[in-house]
Amino acid sequence: MNEQHTTLTVPEATTLGESALQRIGLSADEARIITANLLDAELCGYPALGLARILTIAEHRNFQKPRTPIRIEYETPVSARMDGGNYPGFYAVYRACELAIDKATANRFSVVGMRNSWLSGRSAYYVEKIARAGFACAHFACSADVVAPLGGKKAVLGTNPIAFALPGEPHPLVLDIATSATNNGDVILAKRLDQLLPPGVAIDAQGNPTRDPAAALAGSILTFGGHKGFGLSLMTQALGLLAGSAMTNNKPADFGFLFIVFDAELLMPLGEFKQYLSHLVQAVSSTPRQAGVSEIRIPSQRAFAERERRRATGIALNPRIARALTAMAAGSHPGAAE
Repeated sequence: MNEQHTTLTVPEATTLGESALQRIGLSADEARIITANLLDAELCGYPALGLARILTIAEHRNFQKPRTPIRIEYETPVSARMDGGNYPGFYAVYRACELAIDKATANRFSVVGMRNSWLSGRSAYYVEKIARAGFACAHFACSADVVAPLGGKKAVLGTNPIAFALPGEPHPLVLDIATSATNNGDVILAKRLDQLLPPGVAIDAQGNPTRDPAAALAGSILTFGGHKGFGLSLMTQALGLLAGSAMTNNKPADFGFLFIVFDAELLMPLGEFKQYLSHLVQAVSSTPRQAGVSEIRIPSQRAFAERERRRATGIALNPRIARALTAMAAGSHPGAAE
């Protein structure tokens, strides 16, 4: 441990995450699936969506409520709407992702929605899994009201990320973006670490711009990109209604997750598509660059490279986060079960 970070190997980080999650009452299998998701976020360079989220899970109001088995409540051969049993989305949405792959494998197309779950993490984690199984997909994730609409000063939308993935070589092409100006996880982590937010991403409870994460949590995050980001956020929230989001707490803005998955060979041979995709990516990345631009970055390529680097060099955790997780795993953190 040094002044700046605590470096853990992947096995050490895995053991820490799984131990902390089991200490707060999750099963070994649930802890394994959740930790794999969070660890991948750390490897890809997204600490706000990484192991620190274990602390957020333990503190979340929904975690204090009873959990029930995840179940399918409506189904056809190509579709399903699932009840996540009030499990964290890191676990429940993973199960929805698996079902979407199974149905697409059997029928070449699937639509799967998940409600009654919360905090699903990076959407890229799920869509990459689907693309590596050979399918194209889109994923829409809406959440509880923490984001103000364009021009508003009260939160009525979620951070509402959208993600797409296409099978490619050697890696899928993946895009995962929040429709908010920052992620709620980034705001929570900034509060834990006593850091300021970037300017222009949040307002306080009175609608005034703020960089104070505590004030932002009491107020609202903003959407990105003016009316375009707001429009995407609204449509993502609306698509969440199809996943059953409003059926959980009878609220128009709540957690809902929707997968749309299809076999690329419904349109052309997969190998031919991968060639076209490779040509497109190459054409974009080799475009003549403007002055001062060192490279044209393709979505997801940085994350894939960072993942491989950190597998070798280890995961750097903020010391506060490392200490809190170690305390939780030992049973001495406030979130740990007795």
